[in-house]
Amino acid sequence: MNTDNKSKNQSIDQFDDYELFEQALVEDNDDQKSDGNYIDPKKHSKRSEGKSLRYSCSEDSTVLDFMFDNITDKSKTTIRSFLKNRQVSVNGMPTTQFDALIKKGDILDVNLGIARSKFNHTMLDIVYEDDYLLIVNKKNGILTMATDKERRRTAYFVLSEYLKSQDYQNRIFIVHRLDRETSGLLMFAKSVEVQHKLQKNWADMVLERKYVAVVGGCPEKEEGEISTYMKENKAHIMYSSYDNDGDLAVTRYKVLKYSRTKSLVELELLTGRKNQIRVHMKDLGCPIIGDKKYGGESSDMRRVALHAFRIRFIHPVTDKEMLFDTGIPSRFQKFFYFQ
Repeated sequence: MNTDNKSKNQSIDQFDDYELFEQALVEDNDDQKSDGNYIDPKKHSKRSEGKSLRYSCSEDSTVLDFMFDNITDKSKTTIRSFLKNRQVSVNGMPTTQFDALIKKGDILDVNLGIARSKFNHTMLDIVYEDDYLLIVNKKNGILTMATDKERRRTAYFVLSEYLKSQDYQNRIFIVHRLDRETSGLLMFAKSVEVQHKLQKNWADMVLERKYVAVVGGCPEKEEGEISTYMKENKAHIMYSSYDNDGDLAVTRYKVLKYSRTKSLVELELLTGRKNQIRVHMKDLGCPIIGDKKYGGESSDMRRVALHAFRIRFIHPVTDKEMLFDTGIPSRFQKFFYFQ
């Protein structure tokens, strides 16, 4: 992926006043307005005033103790409210836990300009939210968007209702999708302009997308790259073609652990075709555990053992590199505890 030509916009970290940041960003992006990639932060931001504070931790501590020591112009009650209202994040991940441990070198952000509504849902966890993006950790079993048969039990519907509860004019826009059976990190935009910029520049702005899967058997090579052309049959089953007929699909894989019957595999998408990883694992002779659609054996997990655990991308407005990583699900690890 070519990232050499990315614009060098100034970061919000350099400014205490958000309006100063907006002005600097507009000036830096004047030359981008003509190519359709320019997004005016003032037009789309609801945080027109206020400050965004960033701290680099110089020693190990807890979130609340660190904030008490460093935010000296606010009362302890106000500082606690920042945590309660999800205005604090550590290394880009929001936290409400006052005794969460932070280490030397960690980055702690405090957003003084906006308080987030409390969000509780059994199938979705918000891991990051700002004025432009919403990133969630989706459990398996919920759709990304509606189908003819299911309109309400979707990530799109749930998050749309959450944003409208703050302001009825709020909208949410799908950037990419995860299969119903797949869990993991999923990104949404809060404006059509941000959605279009991400989708139009996906190959350059998304630097890394990684999944982890438990598969049956073990690939002959411990790491490699699968490249095929994918097609869909009348039963809506995807399959690989090797004669340049269909859409190019490329997946990199690396075996992390293995037993006599199963392997834990890290997978990186270089393209984003429907059911791509599931088809490519079948092509390797190692279908994903629980994926009956593509030949996988059942297990006591009662799910497809595929999880989108890592995404790294360039923020479409601030131009800052963002990284989110959920780690490998413990239920995936349990197959290999005693190997």
